[in-house]
Amino acid sequence: MMQSGGGARRHARLTARLGFLVACGSVAFACDGGRHGGMPRDGGSGEIPDGHRTPDAAGRRTIDTGLRPVMDATPPGDTGLRPVTDAMRPGEPGDAGSRPDSGATSPVDGGGTPYTWNLPQGFPVPVVPADNPMTVEKVRLGRYLFYDTRLSGNQTQSCSTCHQQELAFTDGRAQGLGSTGMLHPRSPMSLANVAYASTLTWANPLMTDLEHQALVPMFGDDPIELGLNSEDMLDARLSAVPIYQTLFADAWPGDPSPVTGNHVVQAIASFERTLISGRSAFDRYQYGETGALNASAQRGYVLFNSDAAGCFHCHIGFDLTDHINWDGKAFFEKPYHNTGLYNIDGKGAYPEPNTGVEHVTHVASDMGRFKAPTLRNIAKTAPYMHDGSIATLDAVLDHYAAGGRTITSGPYAGHGNLNPYKDPLVEGFTITADQRADLLAFLASLTDDAFLTDPDLSSPW
Repeated sequence: MMQSGGGARRHARLTARLGFLVACGSVAFACDGGRHGGMPRDGGSGEIPDGHRTPDAAGRRTIDTGLRPVMDATPPGDTGLRPVTDAMRPGEPGDAGSRPDSGATSPVDGGGTPYTWNLPQGFPVPVVPADNPMTVEKVRLGRYLFYDTRLSGNQTQSCSTCHQQELAFTDGRAQGLGSTGMLHPRSPMSLANVAYASTLTWANPLMTDLEHQALVPMFGDDPIELGLNSEDMLDARLSAVPIYQTLFADAWPGDPSPVTGNHVVQAIASFERTLISGRSAFDRYQYGETGALNASAQRGYVLFNSDAAGCFHCHIGFDLTDHINWDGKAFFEKPYHNTGLYNIDGKGAYPEPNTGVEHVTHVASDMGRFKAPTLRNIAKTAPYMHDGSIATLDAVLDHYAAGGRTITSGPYAGHGNLNPYKDPLVEGFTITADQRADLLAFLASLTDDAFLTDPDLSSPW
Protein backbone atom coordinates (compact mmCIF):
# COMPACT_ATOMS: atom_id res chain seq x y z
CA MET A 1 0.00 0.00 0.00
CA MET A 2 1.21 3.53 -0.69
CA GLN A 3 1.35 5.16 2.71
CA SER A 4 4.58 7.13 2.48
CA GLY A 5 4.81 10.68 1.12
CA GLY A 6 6.57 9.37 -2.00
CA GLY A 7 3.87 6.76 -2.47
CA ALA A 8 1.15 9.39 -2.18
CA ARG A 9 2.86 11.47 -4.84
CA ARG A 10 3.08 8.46 -7.15
CA HIS A 11 -0.62 7.81 -6.60
CA ALA A 12 -1.46 11.43 -7.44
CA ARG A 13 0.57 11.26 -10.67
CA LEU A 14 -1.09 8.00 -11.69
CA THR A 15 -4.55 9.43 -11.02
CA ALA A 16 -3.75 12.57 -12.99
CA ARG A 17 -2.56 10.54 -15.99
CA LEU A 18 -5.68 8.41 -15.91
CA GLY A 19 -7.86 11.51 -15.81
CA PHE A 20 -6.12 12.86 -18.91
CA LEU A 21 -6.54 9.60 -20.79
CA VAL A 22 -10.21 9.21 -19.95
CA ALA A 23 -10.81 12.82 -20.99
CA CYS A 24 -9.26 11.99 -24.36
CA GLY A 25 -11.42 8.90 -24.83
CA SER A 26 -8.37 6.65 -24.94
CA VAL A 27 -10.02 3.39 -23.99
CA ALA A 28 -8.37 0.01 -24.42
CA PHE A 29 -7.03 -1.79 -27.47
CA ALA A 30 -10.53 -3.17 -27.93
CA CYS A 31 -12.19 0.17 -28.41
CA ASP A 32 -10.44 3.54 -28.02
CA GLY A 33 -13.78 5.17 -28.57
CA GLY A 34 -15.26 6.40 -25.30
CA ARG A 35 -15.63 10.02 -24.23
CA HIS A 36 -13.43 12.39 -26.14
CA GLY A 37 -12.29 15.94 -26.22
CA GLY A 38 -8.56 15.83 -26.84
CA MET A 39 -6.60 16.90 -29.88
CA PRO A 40 -3.37 15.34 -31.18
CA ARG A 41 -0.24 16.73 -29.65
CA ASP A 42 0.72 18.39 -32.92
CA GLY A 43 -2.68 20.07 -33.11
CA GLY A 44 -3.60 18.14 -36.22
CA SER A 45 -5.52 15.01 -37.01
CA GLY A 46 -2.71 12.48 -36.89
CA GLU A 47 -2.13 12.93 -40.64
CA ILE A 48 1.41 12.66 -41.95
CA PRO A 49 2.82 16.00 -43.09
CA ASP A 50 2.61 16.37 -46.87
CA GLY A 51 6.37 16.54 -47.06
CA HIS A 52 6.51 12.91 -45.93
CA ARG A 53 4.33 11.77 -48.83
CA THR A 54 5.54 10.86 -52.28
CA PRO A 55 3.63 10.56 -55.56
CA ASP A 56 3.30 7.10 -57.03
CA ALA A 57 3.30 6.27 -60.73
CA ALA A 58 -0.31 7.41 -61.03
CA GLY A 59 0.40 10.74 -59.36
CA ARG A 60 -1.39 9.79 -56.12
CA ARG A 61 0.04 10.94 -52.81
CA THR A 62 1.27 7.86 -51.00
CA ILE A 63 2.71 7.50 -47.54
CA ASP A 64 6.48 7.22 -47.35
CA THR A 65 7.04 5.14 -44.22
CA GLY A 66 10.75 4.76 -44.74
CA LEU A 67 10.17 1.09 -45.54
CA ARG A 68 10.03 -0.49 -48.96
CA PRO A 69 8.22 -3.56 -50.24
CA VAL A 70 10.55 -6.50 -50.67
CA MET A 71 9.51 -6.72 -54.31
CA ASP A 72 9.74 -3.83 -56.74
CA ALA A 73 9.92 -4.62 -60.44
CA THR A 74 10.88 -8.21 -61.19
CA PRO A 75 12.05 -9.82 -64.41
CA PRO A 76 10.10 -12.73 -65.90
CA GLY A 77 10.55 -15.89 -63.87
CA ASP A 78 11.75 -13.98 -60.82
CA THR A 79 9.42 -14.37 -57.85
CA GLY A 80 10.57 -11.08 -56.36
CA LEU A 81 11.22 -12.76 -53.00
CA ARG A 82 14.25 -11.42 -51.19
CA PRO A 83 15.61 -11.58 -47.65
CA VAL A 84 13.78 -9.03 -45.53
CA THR A 85 16.96 -7.02 -45.00
CA ASP A 86 17.29 -6.42 -48.77
CA ALA A 87 14.18 -4.29 -48.52
CA MET A 88 15.70 -1.98 -45.92
CA ARG A 89 17.78 1.11 -46.48
CA PRO A 90 21.12 1.53 -44.68
CA GLY A 91 20.65 2.60 -41.10
CA GLU A 92 17.15 1.08 -40.85
CA PRO A 93 16.00 -2.41 -39.76
CA GLY A 94 18.66 -4.98 -40.47
CA ASP A 95 21.45 -3.04 -38.77
CA ALA A 96 23.27 -4.28 -35.68
CA GLY A 97 20.92 -5.42 -32.98
CA SER A 98 18.28 -6.78 -35.33
CA ARG A 99 19.91 -10.01 -36.45
CA PRO A 100 18.25 -13.37 -35.68
CA ASP A 101 18.28 -13.90 -31.92
CA SER A 102 19.81 -10.48 -31.49
CA GLY A 103 21.92 -9.95 -28.40
CA ALA A 104 21.02 -6.27 -28.12
CA THR A 105 20.27 -5.31 -24.54
CA SER A 106 18.18 -2.59 -22.99
CA PRO A 107 20.24 -0.29 -20.70
CA VAL A 108 19.15 -0.16 -17.08
CA ASP A 109 19.51 2.62 -14.53
CA GLY A 110 18.30 1.77 -11.06
CA GLY A 111 18.58 -1.98 -10.72
CA GLY A 112 17.49 -5.13 -12.41
CA THR A 113 19.00 -7.38 -15.06
CA PRO A 114 19.16 -5.79 -18.52
CA TYR A 115 16.78 -7.51 -20.92
CA THR A 116 18.34 -9.08 -24.02
CA TRP A 117 16.17 -8.78 -27.11
CA ASN A 118 15.59 -11.96 -29.11
CA LEU A 119 14.63 -10.39 -32.42
CA PRO A 120 13.95 -12.07 -35.75
CA GLN A 121 16.10 -11.13 -38.74
CA GLY A 122 15.23 -7.73 -40.14
CA PHE A 123 13.57 -6.52 -36.94
CA PRO A 124 14.93 -3.34 -35.33
CA VAL A 125 15.09 -2.70 -31.60
CA PRO A 126 11.74 -1.36 -30.31
CA VAL A 127 11.36 2.03 -28.69
CA VAL A 128 11.57 1.76 -24.89
CA PRO A 129 10.70 4.74 -22.65
CA ALA A 130 13.69 6.14 -20.76
CA ASP A 131 11.76 5.96 -17.49
CA ASN A 132 10.90 2.27 -17.94
CA PRO A 133 13.97 0.41 -19.22
CA MET A 134 13.51 -3.25 -20.03
CA THR A 135 14.66 -5.69 -17.34
CA VAL A 136 14.29 -9.42 -16.99
CA GLU A 137 12.58 -8.92 -13.65
CA LYS A 138 9.96 -6.48 -14.92
CA VAL A 139 9.15 -8.71 -17.89
CA ARG A 140 8.67 -11.68 -15.56
CA LEU A 141 6.42 -9.69 -13.22
CA GLY A 142 4.46 -8.29 -16.16
CA ARG A 143 3.74 -11.77 -17.44
CA TYR A 144 2.18 -12.73 -14.09
CA LEU A 145 0.12 -9.53 -14.03
CA PHE A 146 -1.04 -9.91 -17.64
CA TYR A 147 -2.67 -13.24 -16.80
CA ASP A 148 -3.99 -12.33 -13.33
CA THR A 149 -7.74 -11.82 -12.79
CA ARG A 150 -6.96 -9.79 -9.68
CA LEU A 151 -6.54 -6.89 -12.11
CA SER A 152 -10.29 -6.71 -12.66
CA GLY A 153 -12.70 -5.23 -10.15
CA ASN A 154 -14.76 -8.42 -9.81
CA GLN A 155 -11.70 -10.66 -10.35
CA THR A 156 -13.21 -12.40 -13.38
CA GLN A 157 -10.99 -11.07 -16.18
CA SER A 158 -7.36 -10.38 -16.90
CA CYS A 159 -5.58 -8.69 -19.81
CA SER A 160 -5.40 -12.14 -21.40
CA THR A 161 -9.20 -12.45 -21.49
CA CYS A 162 -9.34 -10.13 -24.49
CA HIS A 163 -5.80 -10.93 -25.68
CA GLN A 164 -5.42 -14.71 -25.96
CA GLN A 165 -2.11 -16.11 -27.10
CA GLU A 166 -3.53 -18.80 -29.40
CA LEU A 167 -5.44 -16.08 -31.29
CA ALA A 168 -2.37 -13.83 -31.64
CA PHE A 169 -3.49 -12.01 -28.50
CA THR A 170 -6.99 -11.19 -29.74
CA ASP A 171 -10.19 -12.88 -28.53
CA GLY A 172 -12.13 -13.84 -31.67
CA ARG A 173 -14.94 -11.41 -30.89
CA ALA A 174 -16.32 -8.68 -33.14
CA GLN A 175 -16.70 -6.49 -30.04
CA GLY A 176 -14.86 -6.71 -26.76
CA LEU A 177 -16.75 -7.79 -23.65
CA GLY A 178 -15.83 -6.23 -20.32
CA SER A 179 -15.72 -7.81 -16.89
CA THR A 180 -19.20 -6.52 -16.01
CA GLY A 181 -20.74 -7.71 -19.28
CA MET A 182 -20.58 -4.34 -21.03
CA LEU A 183 -20.17 -4.76 -24.80
CA HIS A 184 -17.53 -2.57 -26.39
CA PRO A 185 -17.88 -0.86 -29.75
CA ARG A 186 -14.67 -2.26 -31.26
CA SER A 187 -12.78 -5.48 -31.72
CA PRO A 188 -9.74 -6.24 -29.53
CA MET A 189 -6.57 -5.65 -31.54
CA SER A 190 -3.74 -8.14 -31.76
CA LEU A 191 -0.82 -7.44 -29.45
CA ALA A 192 1.66 -9.13 -31.81
CA ASN A 193 4.56 -6.70 -32.28
CA VAL A 194 2.74 -4.01 -30.33
CA ALA A 195 6.17 -2.74 -29.26
CA TYR A 196 6.50 -1.30 -32.77
CA ALA A 197 3.13 0.47 -32.92
CA SER A 198 3.35 4.22 -33.57
CA THR A 199 0.10 4.66 -31.68
CA LEU A 200 -2.12 2.25 -29.80
CA THR A 201 -5.78 1.31 -30.29
CA TRP A 202 -7.63 1.59 -33.58
CA ALA A 203 -7.90 5.34 -34.01
CA ASN A 204 -6.40 7.45 -31.24
CA PRO A 205 -3.39 9.53 -32.34
CA LEU A 206 -2.88 10.63 -28.71
CA MET A 207 -2.13 7.16 -27.35
CA THR A 208 1.54 6.45 -27.94
CA ASP A 209 2.89 4.34 -25.07
CA LEU A 210 1.89 1.09 -23.45
CA GLU A 211 2.29 2.35 -19.90
CA HIS A 212 -0.42 4.99 -20.27
CA GLN A 213 -2.62 2.74 -22.35
CA ALA A 214 -2.68 0.02 -19.69
CA LEU A 215 -4.34 2.40 -17.22
CA VAL A 216 -7.45 2.73 -19.35
CA PRO A 217 -8.73 -0.86 -19.45
CA MET A 218 -7.87 -1.14 -15.77
CA PHE A 219 -9.62 1.99 -14.49
CA GLY A 220 -11.69 3.39 -17.37
CA ASP A 221 -15.49 3.35 -17.16
CA ASP A 222 -16.65 4.24 -20.68
CA PRO A 223 -16.76 1.42 -21.45
CA ILE A 224 -15.96 -0.66 -18.39
CA GLU A 225 -13.27 -3.20 -19.21
CA LEU A 226 -11.40 -4.57 -16.19
CA GLY A 227 -13.44 -2.29 -13.95
CA LEU A 228 -11.01 -1.37 -11.19
CA ASN A 229 -12.14 1.65 -9.20
CA SER A 230 -9.34 2.01 -6.67
CA GLU A 231 -5.59 1.80 -6.96
CA ASP A 232 -5.38 1.20 -3.22
CA MET A 233 -7.61 -1.86 -3.62
CA LEU A 234 -5.34 -3.20 -6.36
CA ASP A 235 -2.22 -2.57 -4.28
CA ALA A 236 -3.77 -4.40 -1.33
CA ARG A 237 -4.75 -7.39 -3.45
CA LEU A 238 -1.32 -7.76 -4.99
CA SER A 239 0.57 -7.10 -1.75
CA ALA A 240 -1.24 -10.02 -0.13
CA VAL A 241 0.09 -12.50 -2.71
CA PRO A 242 3.46 -13.93 -1.57
CA ILE A 243 4.91 -14.34 -5.05
CA TYR A 244 4.18 -10.69 -5.84
CA GLN A 245 6.05 -9.59 -2.74
CA THR A 246 9.11 -11.25 -4.26
CA LEU A 247 8.51 -10.25 -7.89
CA PHE A 248 7.94 -6.54 -7.19
CA ALA A 249 10.97 -6.40 -4.88
CA ASP A 250 13.12 -8.06 -7.55
CA ALA A 251 11.89 -5.64 -10.22
CA TRP A 252 12.46 -2.52 -8.09
CA PRO A 253 15.28 -3.38 -5.69
CA GLY A 254 15.76 -0.78 -3.02
CA ASP A 255 12.20 0.54 -3.18
CA PRO A 256 10.66 0.00 0.27
CA SER A 257 7.12 0.03 -1.18
CA PRO A 258 7.44 -1.45 -4.69
CA VAL A 259 3.79 -2.54 -5.11
CA THR A 260 2.28 0.52 -6.80
CA GLY A 261 -0.07 1.13 -9.69
CA ASN A 262 2.70 2.83 -11.62
CA HIS A 263 4.91 -0.25 -11.29
CA VAL A 264 2.01 -2.48 -12.33
CA VAL A 265 1.60 -0.72 -15.67
CA GLN A 266 5.35 -0.50 -16.22
CA ALA A 267 5.69 -4.26 -15.73
CA ILE A 268 2.73 -5.08 -17.99
CA ALA A 269 4.12 -2.80 -20.70
CA SER A 270 7.52 -4.47 -20.40
CA PHE A 271 5.99 -7.90 -20.93
CA GLU A 272 3.88 -6.68 -23.86
CA ARG A 273 7.01 -5.40 -25.60
CA THR A 274 8.30 -8.98 -25.69
CA LEU A 275 5.34 -10.18 -27.78
CA ILE A 276 7.45 -10.31 -30.93
CA SER A 277 6.18 -12.33 -33.90
CA GLY A 278 8.48 -12.89 -36.88
CA ARG A 279 9.07 -16.59 -37.39
CA SER A 280 6.23 -17.56 -39.71
CA ALA A 281 6.57 -19.83 -42.75
CA PHE A 282 6.99 -16.68 -44.84
CA ASP A 283 9.83 -15.48 -42.61
CA ARG A 284 11.52 -18.86 -42.63
CA TYR A 285 11.42 -18.89 -46.42
CA GLN A 286 13.09 -15.49 -46.50
CA TYR A 287 15.77 -16.76 -44.13
CA GLY A 288 16.61 -19.56 -46.57
CA GLU A 289 14.26 -22.43 -45.67
CA THR A 290 13.19 -23.08 -49.26
CA GLY A 291 10.47 -25.58 -48.41
CA ALA A 292 8.70 -23.29 -45.95
CA LEU A 293 6.56 -21.47 -48.55
CA ASN A 294 4.57 -23.25 -51.23
CA ALA A 295 4.29 -22.00 -54.81
CA SER A 296 0.80 -20.56 -54.30
CA ALA A 297 1.92 -18.44 -51.33
CA GLN A 298 4.94 -17.25 -53.30
CA ARG A 299 2.70 -16.10 -56.13
CA GLY A 300 0.38 -14.49 -53.61
CA TYR A 301 3.24 -12.50 -52.14
CA VAL A 302 4.24 -11.16 -55.56
CA LEU A 303 0.61 -10.18 -56.23
CA PHE A 304 0.38 -8.58 -52.77
CA ASN A 305 3.29 -6.30 -53.68
CA SER A 306 2.08 -5.51 -57.19
CA ASP A 307 0.21 -2.45 -58.43
CA ALA A 308 -2.58 -4.82 -59.49
CA ALA A 309 -3.57 -5.48 -55.88
CA GLY A 310 -1.68 -2.67 -54.14
CA CYS A 311 -1.83 -4.24 -50.67
CA PHE A 312 1.73 -3.14 -49.92
CA HIS A 313 0.79 0.55 -49.81
CA CYS A 314 -0.56 0.16 -46.27
CA HIS A 315 0.85 -3.23 -45.27
CA ILE A 316 4.57 -2.82 -45.77
CA GLY A 317 7.93 -3.67 -44.24
CA PHE A 318 8.87 -6.17 -41.59
CA ASP A 319 5.57 -5.85 -39.71
CA LEU A 320 3.31 -5.48 -42.76
CA THR A 321 1.84 -2.17 -41.61
CA ASP A 322 2.61 1.49 -42.27
CA HIS A 323 1.77 2.42 -38.68
CA ILE A 324 5.12 1.60 -37.14
CA ASN A 325 7.97 2.97 -35.08
CA TRP A 326 11.31 1.73 -33.78
CA ASP A 327 14.36 2.96 -31.92
CA GLY A 328 16.23 5.44 -34.10
CA LYS A 329 13.54 5.80 -36.77
CA ALA A 330 13.97 9.13 -38.55
CA PHE A 331 10.31 10.17 -38.56
CA PHE A 332 7.47 9.47 -36.15
CA GLU A 333 4.53 8.64 -38.40
CA LYS A 334 0.97 7.66 -37.57
CA PRO A 335 -1.03 7.28 -40.80
CA TYR A 336 -4.70 6.38 -40.72
CA HIS A 337 -6.94 5.27 -43.59
CA ASN A 338 -10.60 5.39 -44.55
CA THR A 339 -11.15 2.19 -46.56
CA GLY A 340 -14.76 2.83 -47.60
CA LEU A 341 -16.23 0.40 -45.12
CA TYR A 342 -19.30 2.63 -44.61
CA ASN A 343 -21.04 5.62 -46.18
CA ILE A 344 -24.33 5.65 -44.32
CA ASP A 345 -25.55 9.12 -45.30
CA GLY A 346 -23.96 9.40 -48.72
CA LYS A 347 -21.65 12.05 -47.27
CA GLY A 348 -19.05 9.74 -45.76
CA ALA A 349 -20.48 9.04 -42.29
CA TYR A 350 -19.53 6.00 -40.25
CA PRO A 351 -21.81 4.66 -37.51
CA GLU A 352 -21.36 6.18 -34.06
CA PRO A 353 -19.28 5.80 -31.98
CA ASN A 354 -16.91 4.20 -34.51
CA THR A 355 -16.07 7.30 -36.51
CA GLY A 356 -12.32 6.76 -36.40
CA VAL A 357 -9.85 9.56 -35.76
CA GLU A 358 -12.75 12.01 -36.12
CA HIS A 359 -14.01 10.80 -32.74
CA VAL A 360 -10.92 12.38 -31.17
CA THR A 361 -10.23 15.37 -33.43
CA HIS A 362 -13.76 16.36 -34.56
CA VAL A 363 -12.23 17.07 -37.99
CA ALA A 364 -14.64 16.01 -40.74
CA SER A 365 -11.93 14.65 -43.04
CA ASP A 366 -10.85 12.25 -40.27
CA MET A 367 -14.18 10.42 -40.56
CA GLY A 368 -13.68 6.68 -40.84
CA ARG A 369 -9.89 6.81 -40.62
CA PHE A 370 -8.38 3.87 -38.72
CA LYS A 371 -4.88 2.42 -38.49
CA ALA A 372 -3.85 -0.44 -40.75
CA PRO A 373 -3.10 -3.33 -38.36
CA THR A 374 -0.22 -5.73 -38.81
CA LEU A 375 -1.05 -8.68 -41.05
CA ARG A 376 1.10 -11.03 -39.02
CA ASN A 377 -1.01 -13.97 -37.82
CA ILE A 378 -3.94 -12.48 -39.72
CA ALA A 379 -5.50 -15.89 -40.34
CA LYS A 380 -5.91 -16.20 -36.54
CA THR A 381 -7.46 -12.81 -35.79
CA ALA A 382 -10.95 -12.98 -37.34
CA PRO A 383 -13.36 -11.24 -37.46
CA TYR A 384 -11.83 -8.31 -39.30
CA MET A 385 -11.95 -4.51 -39.43
CA HIS A 386 -12.27 -2.22 -36.40
CA ASP A 387 -15.79 -3.41 -35.62
CA GLY A 388 -15.41 -7.05 -36.61
CA SER A 389 -17.97 -6.55 -39.36
CA ILE A 390 -16.19 -8.75 -41.93
CA ALA A 391 -16.09 -12.40 -40.94
CA THR A 392 -13.45 -13.92 -43.24
CA LEU A 393 -10.32 -13.02 -45.14
CA ASP A 394 -12.07 -13.98 -48.36
CA ALA A 395 -14.71 -11.34 -47.61
CA VAL A 396 -11.96 -8.82 -46.80
CA LEU A 397 -10.62 -9.36 -50.32
CA ASP A 398 -14.12 -8.72 -51.66
CA HIS A 399 -14.21 -5.41 -49.80
CA TYR A 400 -10.89 -4.18 -51.19
CA ALA A 401 -11.50 -5.57 -54.69
CA ALA A 402 -14.69 -3.48 -54.83
CA GLY A 403 -12.85 -0.37 -53.64
CA GLY A 404 -15.16 -0.17 -50.64
CA ARG A 405 -18.13 -2.07 -49.24
CA THR A 406 -21.69 -1.70 -50.45
CA ILE A 407 -24.40 -2.37 -47.85
CA THR A 408 -27.76 -2.64 -49.60
CA SER A 409 -30.20 -2.44 -46.70
CA GLY A 410 -30.56 -1.62 -43.02
CA PRO A 411 -29.41 1.34 -40.95
CA TYR A 412 -25.89 1.21 -42.37
CA ALA A 413 -26.87 1.01 -46.04
CA GLY A 414 -24.60 2.91 -48.39
CA HIS A 415 -21.92 2.69 -51.05
CA GLY A 416 -18.58 2.74 -49.29
CA ASN A 417 -16.70 2.97 -52.58
CA LEU A 418 -18.23 6.44 -52.98
CA ASN A 419 -17.22 7.67 -49.54
CA PRO A 420 -15.76 11.16 -50.10
CA TYR A 421 -13.17 10.60 -47.36
CA LYS A 422 -11.96 7.26 -48.68
CA ASP A 423 -8.20 6.88 -49.08
CA PRO A 424 -7.36 7.11 -52.82
CA LEU A 425 -5.16 4.06 -52.42
CA VAL A 426 -8.33 1.97 -51.99
CA GLU A 427 -9.34 2.00 -55.63
CA GLY A 428 -10.36 -1.61 -56.24
CA PHE A 429 -8.88 -4.37 -58.35
CA THR A 430 -9.81 -7.41 -60.40
CA ILE A 431 -8.27 -10.81 -59.72
CA THR A 432 -8.95 -14.34 -60.88
CA ALA A 433 -10.07 -17.17 -58.63
CA ASP A 434 -6.54 -18.60 -58.74
CA GLN A 435 -5.03 -15.25 -57.78
CA ARG A 436 -7.47 -14.97 -54.89
CA ALA A 437 -6.37 -18.40 -53.68
CA ASP A 438 -2.74 -17.31 -53.96
CA LEU A 439 -3.35 -14.17 -51.89
CA LEU A 440 -5.09 -16.20 -49.20
CA ALA A 441 -2.22 -18.70 -49.20
CA PHE A 442 0.26 -15.88 -48.67
CA LEU A 443 -1.79 -14.42 -45.82
CA ALA A 444 -1.99 -17.87 -44.20
CA SER A 445 1.81 -18.14 -44.42
CA LEU A 446 2.10 -15.19 -42.01
CA THR A 447 0.91 -17.36 -39.11
CA ASP A 448 3.70 -17.72 -36.56
CA ASP A 449 2.94 -20.98 -34.75
CA ALA A 450 5.98 -20.62 -32.51
CA PHE A 451 4.63 -17.28 -31.29
CA LEU A 452 1.14 -18.69 -30.70
CA THR A 453 2.53 -21.52 -28.56
CA ASP A 454 5.64 -19.99 -26.99
CA PRO A 455 5.61 -21.09 -23.32
CA ASP A 456 7.49 -17.96 -22.30
CA LEU A 457 4.48 -15.89 -23.39
CA SER A 458 1.82 -18.12 -21.82
CA SER A 459 0.25 -17.97 -18.36
CA PRO A 460 2.73 -18.61 -15.55
CA TRP A 461 -0.04 -19.46 -13.08
